[in-house]
Amino acid sequence: MPRPDVLQRVKEAEQEADEIIAEAQADREQRLSKAREQAREIRQGAEAEAREHKQQRLEEAREEIDEEREQILADAADTRDQLEAQAEDRMDAVVEYVLEQFEEAVHAQT
Repeated sequence: MPRPDVLQRVKEAEQEADEIIAEAQADREQRLSKAREQAREIRQGAEAEAREHKQQRLEEAREEIDEEREQILADAADTRDQLEAQAEDRMDAVVEYVLEQFEEAVHAQT
């Protein structure tokens, strides 16, 4: 094979190799861009899901707090009612005791 033909074939092979490398680099950049976009979408989806989960947990916590508050208020009302009933039951005895003490004090002064 004559020398100019060999040089021409080498140049063509080099040019073909350069084209293959350029195509591979372009493909690589395209894949990287697509992967970055997918990663961004996944991250945004995960962030949205996390926000939704956080909001749901806050609502559940508020409901639990409200239920506990209502139970505490109901228990306090029951206790108040019991104490009022006990006080009413003792009212006659207390009035009688106070009157006796008053009468004794009045008699002691006379």
